[in-house]
Amino acid sequence: MEGVRVLEVAQFTFVPAAGAILADWGADVIKVEHPVRGDTQRGFINMGGFQLDPNRHPLIEHPNRGKRSVGIDVSTPGGQEILYEIAKTADVFLTNYMPAQRQKNKFDVEHIRAVNPNIIYARGSAYGDKGPERDTGGFDGTAFWTRSGVGHALTPEAIGGALSQGIPAFGDSIGGMNIAGGISAALFHRERTGETAEIDVSLLSTAWWAAGASVTQGMETGETMRSLMPGDVGSVNPFMANYQTSDGGTINLCIVSPTGYIRDTFEHLGLPELADDPRFNDVMPLIENAEAAAKLIAEAIASKPFEYWRQHLKSMRGQWAPFQSLVDLGTDEQALANDMIVEVEAADGGEPFKVVRGPVQFNHEPLETTRAPQASEHTELVLMELGVDWDRIAELKEAGAIA
Repeated sequence: MEGVRVLEVAQFTFVPAAGAILADWGADVIKVEHPVRGDTQRGFINMGGFQLDPNRHPLIEHPNRGKRSVGIDVSTPGGQEILYEIAKTADVFLTNYMPAQRQKNKFDVEHIRAVNPNIIYARGSAYGDKGPERDTGGFDGTAFWTRSGVGHALTPEAIGGALSQGIPAFGDSIGGMNIAGGISAALFHRERTGETAEIDVSLLSTAWWAAGASVTQGMETGETMRSLMPGDVGSVNPFMANYQTSDGGTINLCIVSPTGYIRDTFEHLGLPELADDPRFNDVMPLIENAEAAAKLIAEAIASKPFEYWRQHLKSMRGQWAPFQSLVDLGTDEQALANDMIVEVEAADGGEPFKVVRGPVQFNHEPLETTRAPQASEHTELVLMELGVDWDRIAELKEAGAIA
């Protein structure tokens, strides 16, 4: 994406996450923030009961690394003039502001296209840019988790209630990747045809795509899967279930098709005799006797600790995984070998800040990026690149149009 400029007028994580991905890929992403408040998310000091350090802020670093920040009050005529000056040089305009705000502050598609007819205009919204709820706002906790059915599917029916979303900005980050992909396709289309495009991605459509197999099943049959309570096998395949270790850990077996795996699996579980037991030695009897097999497997796994199985099962041919926390993944040797964690300079000058790289890797190359900018950190630099002189910059600052 080197040579591509993205002008981002957006807050929070959904949409800024798209800018972060494009910055990862080499684009020059200019983030517009309010000259006094900055991105509203900078003011969040609590996340899920955890106190946040504003100088080491995960909800700022994750979706904003690699960008430059320019402080512009887009509600002022002077601020709008500067926004248009940047837009003239941009390939992409990226926003998640509501339609009324885009119109009021004159950065809707017609305003931006008036100064740059070739710009790609990308919108992120809660429920889409069409229909009766076009003007309804939302977050991933409402549109992605609750309304979409994702939260319902991941809540075991036996709980008798609804699970809250345990990962902040969950749908936001997935949706940002979708926007980045759409922008990439639009840039390719413009390169091939000279035609520009408008792009829309909603949190609701992101959730339905992520859950597409279940949604399709539901539309076909009227029923969908739901998460199970711990201890429930819920399958006719005993090689597909969570099993608890002696020290309270969990091992997930996920051998979708047992054909060719039965003997090796039982041997690794310390149950070699079951591979010759007529109840379990082939796929059909294994399925017919799934409950008995699951009980024996549960007893075997419960006899040894988590770390034993984590090491012992590495040579097993069938598919499995240790049940890990998000913190555990930060030290996972496979994740580290694939450069899934990136260190950037910390804004407070302390230890490097670790961020997650995007899921796309080019040519096995590690990612090189920079920390998220401080609010309005690059205002003067970007304006000088545009040819705005110091007198004009001082005048705009005095008027409160820029920071």
